Formats: sequence, C-alpha cells, structure tokens
Amino acid sequence: MGSAESQTAVELLESVALFADLEEGELERFSHVAVPRTFPAGTRVFHEGDSSDACYIVKEGSFRVTREHSDGRAITLATLGPGEIFGELAMLDGDSRSASAEALTDGELLALPANDVRSLLARHPEIALKLVAGLVRRLRAANVRLSRQSFQTVPSRVAGILAQLSRDNRDSKGPGEEVTIRMNQTDLAQLAGTSRESVSRFLAELERAGVVRSGRGRVTVLDPPKLRNYIY
Repeated sequence: MGSAESQTAVELLESVALFADLEEGELERFSHVAVPRTFPAGTRVFHEGDSSDACYIVKEGSFRVTREHSDGRAITLATLGPGEIFGELAMLDGDSRSASAEALTDGELLALPANDVRSLLARHPEIALKLVAGLVRRLRAANVRLSRQSFQTVPSRVAGILAQLSRDNRDSKGPGEEVTIRMNQTDLAQLAGTSRESVSRFLAELERAGVVRSGRGRVTVLDPPKLRNYIY
C-alpha cells in the first residue's frame, strides 16, 4: 500500500470506535497490513460457517450482516456504513463465521487479514491490550441493547430501529429534518425480530400520525424526534 493509501487507511482506522485507544503510530501498523477490497451490490463478503480469515472496515457503501435460522429465515443483525467494523472476532479466535455479510450497495472495504493482525498483536502486546478493551466496550454495549430489547414491545423495537437508522442516515441534516431510509419492510422486520405484517401495521400507524411516509423499498421519517414517543 502506497504512502497516500496508507494515510487514507489511517484516517479510516481513526474513525473506528474499536480503535479509539490507539495512537497514530499504532494505527499505522494496522494500515501496513490492510488490503482494500471492492464489492458490487448484492455480493457476499463471507458466508456463515466460513473460516474467519479477516475482519473488515467499511470505507464506502452499505453492508448487511445476517444470521440464518435452520428453517431458512434470515435475521438482520446489523446494517453498516462508513467507519464501522465487522468480523472483528477473526482478529483473535480464527473460528468459523457466526453470520453472513453482503453488500447492499456498491461498496469498498478495508480488510485486515487475521494472520497479519495476530502477528502484529504478538509483537506489540500493548496494542493487544487496547484492542481487548475496545472489544469489551462493544460487548457491554451489545448486552445493554439485548437487555433493553427483551423488554420492549414490537412497536417500540421498530421505532427504536427507525430512530437509529435516522441518525445513521442524517448526514448534514438537522435533528428535526426528514430522513429517507432505504430499507424494505422485510429488512426492518428482521432487524426488529418480528414479522413483516407487524412492521406494516405499525408503519401504517406512524403514517396516520404524520411521523413517516412509506414507499417501495424505503421509509421517510418526516419528524424523527416524534419517534421517541413510541420508544419505551
């Protein structure tokens, strides 16, 4: 990777919460093993059950992480955009993938090969300690989300997801301005762990209240702050 590409990689790594404790020189060590990769929309980055050979950071585009049930149903675990990381456990355990990942749009990723990362961590244990601290923060945050969702009703879960996606897609818009989320009702249902029919009924309720406007493959949140009224 050339010096310009390496600097771009460092800037991307700086935006990743998992690497928040790392100094610039430590980020540069990661950039030296990073490999840019492109994925057209609809292609898989990896499949559930594959060997964990790398973790990935989103540079451009949108990616989805899913897990399949034995009956063929798929549950969306996360929808990821620039600066977000996935497959990070590959850096430590090398176990098989517990989920699948695919590109929702044409996208670019920065791959961190697992063997190279583990060699780096073996040579620099101080980096390994900082990385473990970052992973613990992510685990704690995930536990909080799971605990909260287990007590939420379906409308509350869907409203919470819409609120989060609104924040993720806000860009330069103000907090009260409308935001369009390009996601269909099936994907929303997977994120909320419920049926498409339940999502459809709740979206109709929000539409009657003037909070959202539904369209084919998208939901426009007309008044994002009002979603808080449905989260409890």
